[in-house]
Amino acid sequence: MFHRIKEIKPLPGLRLRAVFQDGELKIYDLAPLQERWPVFRSLTEIPGLFELVQVDTGGYGVIWNDEIDLAAEEIWNNGKDAEIDPDYTTE
Repeated sequence: MFHRIKEIKPLPGLRLRAVFQDGELKIYDLAPLQERWPVFRSLTEIPGLFELVQVDTGGYGVIWNDEIDLAAEEIWNNGKDAEIDPDYTTE
């Protein structure tokens, strides 16, 4: 089964808040990726780039530009479970 992202939001501390199509919420920390993959260092080296994160077509990942993306499965598998905001709706 593939997990699809419905909504993505950048958070302080190089973290992402991902809401999946099934309503699950994950908080994903990108800091460890900067150590393993130099391309992710651009997210802190280029002012404002991290905040440009978007859900890609179909919801199978997130993108920042033509060089930086992250699969939804990575966020699902390695993100921390979190509670959905009480006022969140899936409309």
